Amino acid sequence: MSTPQKVAVIIGVGAANGMGASLCRRFAASGYHVYVAGRTAEKVNTVAESISSTGKLATAFTCDATSPEQVKGLFDAAAETGDISLAIYNAGNNMPGEFLNMEPSYFESCWRVACFGGFLFSQQALLHMNEKKKGTLIFTGASASLRGKPFFSAFTAAKAGLRALSQSLAREFGPKGIHVAHIVIDGAIDGDRINKGRPEVAEKLGKDGLVDMEGIIDIYEMIEGQPSRAWTHEIDVRTSTEQF
Repeated sequence: MSTPQKVAVIIGVGAANGMGASLCRRFAASGYHVYVAGRTAEKVNTVAESISSTGKLATAFTCDATSPEQVKGLFDAAAETGDISLAIYNAGNNMPGEFLNMEPSYFESCWRVACFGGFLFSQQALLHMNEKKKGTLIFTGASASLRGKPFFSAFTAAKAGLRALSQSLAREFGPKGIHVAHIVIDGAIDGDRINKGRPEVAEKLGKDGLVDMEGIIDIYEMIEGQPSRAWTHEIDVRTSTEQF
């Protein structure tokens, strides 16, 4: 009897040298059939094709994390491929804004992506994992998950909500054999988003001030491989120069 294919569902995939793409490459290399999910078809197709070209397994899936129908469709498709053993919620961009000038729609849109999407994604992931009584669900957090800074009220509310959600799920589903974890990335990541999108900030911080991408991915891989008698729920990662 053949062993079912392990499937990883990773949402929040954008730039080829971004967190989502790096997570997809790492877990495809370790034997997963990775579902590469994100809002932009061109970007997820590029990442999936780059993985497939190395002989590893990847499927691109265009998905809006805030759409219940699309998130369900993503997991239904992944479940047809094999056992969903790993799910990573990596969606939610940094969204600053002056509080007194903030439109309600802006606040809500930030919450929908960073928090409501996490609910939709985790509910579908856990529906599948709960049948097998095993699996790993990981949420990507940020500095705002732990503390609110000026001009980041919307982002902080959303990321703090996602962190609280992860704690509730860890306590509810851990006894059922499902590992739920939350990773706080405290600082700017050394990837395309800052190097290409905000090069002046990247230059100001310098290499020592940017969090190493592969070092972050190492932590996700470590958590995915932990035995049930030694689970991590939350871990933070930052550079040696970051004030915290």
